[in-house]
Amino acid sequence: MIRPADPARDAPACAAIYAPYVLDSPVSFEEVAPDADAFAGRIARTAATHPWLVCERGGEIAGFAYAAPHRERAAYRWAADVSVYVAPAHQGQGVGRALYEALFARLRAQRLRIACAGITLPNAASVGLHEALGFELVGVYRAIGWKAGAWRDVGWWQLCLLPLDHVPPPEPMAPDAA
Repeated sequence: MIRPADPARDAPACAAIYAPYVLDSPVSFEEVAPDADAFAGRIARTAATHPWLVCERGGEIAGFAYAAPHRERAAYRWAADVSVYVAPAHQGQGVGRALYEALFARLRAQRLRIACAGITLPNAASVGLHEALGFELVGVYRAIGWKAGAWRDVGWWQLCLLPLDHVPPPEPMAPDAA
């Protein structure tokens, strides 16, 4: 079951899923894993403008996905950065794909046009998921971050969510209005 995240209920599980990506890999450029309280704040802030979803399987949170503004400048308001994280026991079972498909449906309903994903390289599993969903590589930041004892590249992938035309697009909508 995929549903909107509840900050109080889902933050501990989301923090537990995310911690190994911070502590045991270069995937996240954070260096300190946020606790449940920090995650509750992130979920609440994000959900005010963009979706944050969890996948629940057998009574436990198997993964989460969310979107956030791509950049602050007004002309970027039709673009969102997207991320998905899946608990190790649920990887390779379609959880990431299902979360992303639900997330993209909500972003389309909000009238967002472009999804952007930054992936620390190498990461064959994440690249494979994004490309299977239609993302295209648009560039690589070389040696942009120091993590796990080495300089890391970050590749940027982009997915067109809605057709792009040459007329002013309708304004994006809030999640609760979509």
